[in-house]
Amino acid sequence: MPEFDPITGGYVYLDVAGVRNRVYFEEAGSGRPLLCLHTAGSDSRQYRHLLCDPEVTSRWRVLAFDMPYHGRSLPPDGWWKNEYLLTREAYAGMVMAFTRTMDLRQPVVLGCSMGGALVLELARLYGEEVGAVIGLEAASKIEGRFLDWSVMPDIDGSVMAASWTYGLMAPQSPEPYRREAWWTYSQGGPGIYRGDTYFYSVDWDLRGREEEIDTGRCPVYLLTGEYDYACTAEESATTAAAIPGANFTRMEGIGHFPMTENYPMFREYLLPVLRERE
Repeated sequence: MPEFDPITGGYVYLDVAGVRNRVYFEEAGSGRPLLCLHTAGSDSRQYRHLLCDPEVTSRWRVLAFDMPYHGRSLPPDGWWKNEYLLTREAYAGMVMAFTRTMDLRQPVVLGCSMGGALVLELARLYGEEVGAVIGLEAASKIEGRFLDWSVMPDIDGSVMAASWTYGLMAPQSPEPYRREAWWTYSQGGPGIYRGDTYFYSVDWDLRGREEEIDTGRCPVYLLTGEYDYACTAEESATTAAAIPGANFTRMEGIGHFPMTENYPMFREYLLPVLRERE
């Protein structure tokens, strides 16, 4: 008998700042929407384990989409005319366009790395539309990730991005899952990882504005792996302390890509948060 994952996929057209985008997304389950945002330079395949978890999908409608330029979402028309540099405004606009077009009411938004930073911006600006946010590997400011290595002509940018991010994972995470993270990163388009980290390490800065987030309206949960050195658990804890009412958890034995590198361990931290938001 054939075996299938319980995931369906499709394309939706989103207009953001006058630009039309054809965006690929996947979903599974039913119930309250849980929208998942992928990391810089990668795509929604990072959430395949979560999309296939029956304990989650029996209560949640889990959705994950590929940002334009990523995975199965092509760049918009005329993309070759400008350098790709992701900004807070463009990123938040894309996520909210997807949320509104898909008619997601009070979704819980889960994001990792650049997605983790973005969920804090959503909580700050769109707390009335977003039911709660879960930031993985997120902090008010991330330094040192925006570099030109991946676009230098004498360096294989796909291998560079994949190998640099590979080192962010916990050494005891199962090797097949770590290799999977490497593989998906190696498939990113030229300059896309660098362009994403422009948002993550340059344009993104919440410092001094953390108190603008109203956790009474939009609860905030931060979960960070102990092996992450791009965004350390200490940095996430500091951010959570600056957001009145925010929750922080240090995840033992996990690195920068919890949903990919060791989902069985990560779900033990995620499920209590989801149960609280049901």
